[in-house]
Amino acid sequence: MGRSKAELKKAACEAIDRNRDKIIELGDSIFAEPELGYKEFKTAKKFQAAMDELGFLYESGVAITGVISTQKGKESKVKVALMGELDSVVVPDHPFADPLTGGAHACGHNCQIASVVGAAIAIKEANLMEDLFGDIALMAVPSEEFVELEYRNKLREEGKISFLGGKQEFVKLGVMDDVDVMVMQHTGSTSGCAIKANAGGPANGFVGKLVNYVGKEAHAGGAPHLGINALNAAEIGMMAIHANRETFRDEDHIRVHPIITKGGDLVNIVPADVRIETYVRGARTEAILDASKKVNRSLEAGAYAVGAQCKITELPGYLPVLPYEPLAKLMAGNLAEILGDDKVELYAGQNGGSTDAGDISHLMPTVHAYIGGAKGNAHCPDYEIEDKELAYITSAKALIMTAIDLLADGAETGLEVKAGFTPALTKEAYLRDWGHL
Repeated sequence: MGRSKAELKKAACEAIDRNRDKIIELGDSIFAEPELGYKEFKTAKKFQAAMDELGFLYESGVAITGVISTQKGKESKVKVALMGELDSVVVPDHPFADPLTGGAHACGHNCQIASVVGAAIAIKEANLMEDLFGDIALMAVPSEEFVELEYRNKLREEGKISFLGGKQEFVKLGVMDDVDVMVMQHTGSTSGCAIKANAGGPANGFVGKLVNYVGKEAHAGGAPHLGINALNAAEIGMMAIHANRETFRDEDHIRVHPIITKGGDLVNIVPADVRIETYVRGARTEAILDASKKVNRSLEAGAYAVGAQCKITELPGYLPVLPYEPLAKLMAGNLAEILGDDKVELYAGQNGGSTDAGDISHLMPTVHAYIGGAKGNAHCPDYEIEDKELAYITSAKALIMTAIDLLADGAETGLEVKAGFTPALTKEAYLRDWGHL
């Protein structure tokens, strides 16, 4: 007779505690060398080195930098993916930003990779798979932060990727086809808060846009009447977006936040090449698409007003996160077991941010928990990890404990979670309707 869930969890957590320093050292090492999406070669090698040390086989170079190591159980009734993200975000003013790229781990992805490695250590040292009736895929996934849009769009045009997000690309490549449940966590800022963790909750999705206004150059002082000012077109376009904001319903949580990435070439030349990047975010796919049409109409109106051209490149962003309560309750229960009931809540409120975990949540049961340990604001210069026990160690325990819940005892719970879930989209519909492939 195999070990009980409680015995397996105890053995797993003890293995993680024994390797606490190693797990934290890895997370800190990744923090010190941030890399941007689809460029995370050093971080991927660190994950591979951890798998090598454990004697785990893996596939590398998945979606350019991704790594997958699948551990087989006693039987293969259910397959659970434990995911961590490889990339950093762009925060040039962060004290630990890469001086060349501006990349900084101001979102906790270094903790994600460390927690997945912590789960891997538990699998090995506690011999977990011999008592589990399903498989665990340890996944290091590239490119969650939706940044460097022009660079990634160039990769798309070259046929190197189809999606700007790594989990999206994993779906396209088929590596999620045999996965039944996805489990991951994200480091949250909980400094001074009584609640230290939750099992996620709904989050906004978005579409991305690259906008290029094309005008006509002329001398700005001597003959501006001969030019077509693309910067004026962009300013009118953004004001037209502002004029539509009162039509966005509060319950749809629409957010539109453009930036001008190029405003012209020379101060004494009428700007003829002006570029904008923007997201259109929202809580529901239908609301996002409706707002997106209004934004496009506004941007095009700016060009029409001054006689410029407006070229809009639509990018498949991320779908809203759809929580799945039976899975969320498993994660919340394990977090409460580690931290105490008074430190954990099931769901946070509507999250205005976005993640490509939302795409996965439309296809299979998904939990995207938030576990504290950071202070400051995400994506900002003041973000840092202040409680490494919480950010690295608790996270690793929560991941593997949830996997044990799903796969122990004949994978009974995992089979129930799988059977009770109705996908919002099929893979085929997702690729066709959202990815436009």
